[in-house]
Amino acid sequence: MYDSGQGVPQDYAEALRWFRKAADQGHTSAQFNLGVMYANGQGVPENAAEGVRWYRKAADQGDALAQVELGRIYAEGQGVPQDYATAHMWLSLASAEFGEVFFAKERDVVAQKMTREQLAEAKRLAREWKPKPEVK
Repeated sequence: MYDSGQGVPQDYAEALRWFRKAADQGHTSAQFNLGVMYANGQGVPENAAEGVRWYRKAADQGDALAQVELGRIYAEGQGVPQDYATAHMWLSLASAEFGEVFFAKERDVVAQKMTREQLAEAKRLAREWKPKPEVK
């Protein structure tokens, strides 16, 4: 509610405090939201690496929204080295979770930029991926 100002004045610092409490307990939606806040500099200085760290925590546990963001981040090389195989893997996982044609299209755009070897690696990574429980 603090993040969007619903029923209370918008306060990113307060939203960050509550998201962090929930994220520290392993809640993937809170981890995703911390990724958004760091990536966009909402309530904290903009920090792409910290945003990726929080997205990764959520994505590793199977959060499809975080997987989409990581796919986009790796495809563009925003705060991480550009890596089409990793981007494709995350977008494939998110597409499978959501059943969304849109994410499959994003994945396919990335695939057009890849070599056959990169594409084979991306598909292998997606096949072998398993969610990791959050270690507190």
